[in-house]
Parts: sequence; structure tokens; C-alpha cells
Amino acid sequence: MDKYLIVGLGNVGDEYDKTRHNAGFMVLDAFAKASNIVFEDKRYGFVAETSVKGRKLILLKPSTFMNLSGNAVRYWLNKENIDVNRMLVIVDDLALPLGTLRLKPSGSNAGHNGLGNIQSVLGTEQYCRLRVGIGNDFPRGMQVQWVLGKFDDEDMKVLEPKIETACEIIKSFVLAGVNLTMNAYNKKK
Repeated sequence: MDKYLIVGLGNVGDEYDKTRHNAGFMVLDAFAKASNIVFEDKRYGFVAETSVKGRKLILLKPSTFMNLSGNAVRYWLNKENIDVNRMLVIVDDLALPLGTLRLKPSGSNAGHNGLGNIQSVLGTEQYCRLRVGIGNDFPRGMQVQWVLGKFDDEDMKVLEPKIETACEIIKSFVLAGVNLTMNAYNKKK
């Protein structure tokens, strides 16, 4: 059975629940809920398993905190013997407007500490990532407060349907591959 590692980046703890930096966790939580599976506290993260049309998906929410996500990713790739091109990392992105979804086959970390750590630990930028736009409507010097701030009700109205779309993107990535999925979803407004 083909195996895939689907990683949602975020920070553990109630104080980080529904913060912009936890967009990756929010997508995986929605995917798990829709798949009727539950996360278990395991080594380096919260893990849930499901399958989609004969393909095994291991969902990982690293418990290492954002800036050390690479350790969790490396551990689960090795433990499950999953090739890095069967991994998708879901991450918040300041450079994209709220709710915008962008799938990419590789690329720089764009200043994101979670992606930076994954790249440093794995020694490659060649892995797929789904960027979830969180907007950047903050005064100069307030970036940390912005990403660690919570989504408000208006934000959630925009974000909730996009989280459902992100769940579709995960399935498409696993079933159709990154290129067909990018063609199908990156064009959508």
C-alpha cells in the first residue's frame, strides 16, 4: 500500500488553538473529523491514520513546536519508510491573502521558521507544501503578534470553506499527484 505523510504545522497547547500560525493544524483537524479518525499522542507529534482508495495517509501534527518541526517530520518519514515526494506540508503564509490556497512542489521557506527547520533537517527544499493564506494586516514590527493572534469570527467565515477545499487538495495530492492537483486548485479564486 502506498503511504503518504501529511504534515500540518502549528504549535501545541490551548493558547495556540485557532491562531493564524496553526492553520496547518486546523486543516488536519478538519480532515481527521471528516474521515472520522482521532489523533493519538505519539512520538514527536499527534498522529492519525486513514486511507483513501487504497493509499495510506499518516497525518502528523508535530508536538515539537513550529521552529523544530523538522525533527518530527524526519522521524515519521523514517519510521514509516515514506519517500519525501510523498509528503505534503500544510503551512500558514503571511504573503497570501486570508483563505488563499497555494500548492507548490518545492521552494524556499519564504522566512517561515517551520519550513526552514524542515528544510534544514531534511537537507532539501524538494517537498510539496500547501500554503494557507493568513493575510498580513498588521502594523510594522507586529508580525509575531499577528501570527500568534487568533482568527476572529469574520476570518473564520472566510477560512472555513477554504479549509474544506484544503481537505480536497490533500485527497487529490494523494490520488492524482501534485501537478494535476496544482492545475485543478491553484487557479481557483
